[in-house]
Amino acid sequence: MGRRIAPLTLDNLADLPTTCRSCVFWELDPVRAKTAVESGKSELEKESWISAVLLEWGSCGRVAYVDEIPAGYVLYAPPAYVPRSQAFPTSPVSSDAVQLMVSRVLPGYQRQGLGRVLVQTVVKDVVSRGFKAIEAFGAVGREIPSCVLPADHLLAVGFKTVRPHHRYPRLRLEARTALSWKGDVEVALERLLGGARKEPALRPF
Repeated sequence: MGRRIAPLTLDNLADLPTTCRSCVFWELDPVRAKTAVESGKSELEKESWISAVLLEWGSCGRVAYVDEIPAGYVLYAPPAYVPRSQAFPTSPVSSDAVQLMVSRVLPGYQRQGLGRVLVQTVVKDVVSRGFKAIEAFGAVGREIPSCVLPADHLLAVGFKTVRPHHRYPRLRLEARTALSWKGDVEVALERLLGGARKEPALRPF
């Protein structure tokens, strides 16, 4: 089973699930996002956002492929590019961190450690750009918004809470912690190569 992780560009944007390609939850402020959805222009806005970030900052995502089939993806960017983050009660993201916006492993490839591999790839990328960590807003409770990562999943892959909140805590993963996962990542890759089981729905990580 061949696998690779590639930077997200406009060329492989179509490899993301349709729901993600048309989601502008993080990319626009709440008012503009609502307008884009109601006018049917959300997918165009998403492409414009990715294009702008590519030009100004570089690739803001990674796509995982297994036998050349998209198996998962992750999106991230400095908080200045993520307007919705300002709406969270535990904002702002720290100045030395990049915000992890969303991470998904697709049905059939879950529970194989691929999510952790994606996160470590992000950490290596942001460290090379001079950042010390990645941060994310987690969701707590029975109703988890589809575009916000469950806090439990973030904790499971090494994040620590830096600003508690009953609903949307902000969590942080230090680069030095993530880069010490070498052994764990090798095991995850072995499991990934060993096969994947089918699951009915999208799950974070």
